[in-house]
Amino acid sequence: MYKIGEALVGKGNEVAHVDLLIGDKEGFVGQAFANGISHLSSGHTPLLSVIRPNLPCKPYTLVVPKVTMKDMEDVTKVFGPAQAAVAKAIADAVEEGIIQRDRIDDWVIICSVFIHPEAKDFRRIYQYNYGATKLALKRALQDYPSLDKIMFDKDRATHPIMGFKVPRLPKWNRPYLQIALDIPDVERTKKIISEIPHSDKIILEAGTPLIKKYGTKVISELREVAKDSFIIADLKTLDVGQVEVDVAFDETADAVIASGLASVEVIDKFIYEAKRLGIYAIIDTMNVPDPINLLKSLKELPDIVILHRGIDVEKKERPRFELIRKIKREFPDIYVAVAGGIEPDTAPLALKEGADIIIVGRFITQSKDIERSTRLFVNILGGDIDLKRVHVE
Repeated sequence: MYKIGEALVGKGNEVAHVDLLIGDKEGFVGQAFANGISHLSSGHTPLLSVIRPNLPCKPYTLVVPKVTMKDMEDVTKVFGPAQAAVAKAIADAVEEGIIQRDRIDDWVIICSVFIHPEAKDFRRIYQYNYGATKLALKRALQDYPSLDKIMFDKDRATHPIMGFKVPRLPKWNRPYLQIALDIPDVERTKKIISEIPHSDKIILEAGTPLIKKYGTKVISELREVAKDSFIIADLKTLDVGQVEVDVAFDETADAVIASGLASVEVIDKFIYEAKRLGIYAIIDTMNVPDPINLLKSLKELPDIVILHRGIDVEKKERPRFELIRKIKREFPDIYVAVAGGIEPDTAPLALKEGADIIIVGRFITQSKDIERSTRLFVNILGGDIDLKRVHVE
């Protein structure tokens, strides 16, 4: 047997984070246990967990400090409350039936503990490490988390220490509203962003006029006021696709747009580089006669394709909403976005055809009430469907 568990319990400097392995003495965990107790590392000395001196718990448990112990003050926190907490949690787990009594001499446990250098309160160190050890042990023996749990939380969660969210565009949250920030005035654009209500359905686009005036560095400037937002760099790349992806990526873009009028070779390199870096590759098909044929010619498909009607031809050309179903039928994994004069009366038509992303510019960015105009579209999309984002174990 070889099981893995993890748990974070507590707050402040005394917070406990435990990584745990449990398994057979004769297996991989047993080998790691023997190596750990016989190969000491300066500042990370492994020690057997004991309830009190001369009384170890069973299964035998090796406590491994994650943070370097630099002085005797650090040592006493590990060799005192942390060591005792781990041992007591293991002993109580046996008493409570979490660990089978007939296996206590067959299994061993390795418990890696985090003790902050600034932790002071021994009672809290004990309390939090006791809870984290028992929780990590339960999770290990229950094979927690399930794949369903991981898939449910991966696009909802924010890592507490990192402090910000790196958004993706999960399928379960479609459709999305993409706001095209095309006004070539960075301060005005920042003010617009500040008035946009928070929603996981909203995507921000650093528009081509804005980038042409300020360069791709404007993406990082927008990131300062939209830390958790999904930001697209609308470069409309026609040449050196790989280089332009790198430039946008360095400025924290989550996605980048190339023109479908570029050569197939440029688009292929563009898509390859975006996927290599882990950001979204988007192809804008404005003025492309046959978007489906273009997609078929590519080595690898983009993440998103835009059916785009240019501003100067909005009154002369119909939006190509009929292509939405055709593209999705041929390429079911591609998101289809629509752009070009989208308003509240035309958005439902695109959504009815299966559009995944509605791109809106002037209706929102030139509105006297940006928040109201944005909420109007969010409501058309179906509103926020995942309001309860705070997750408690």
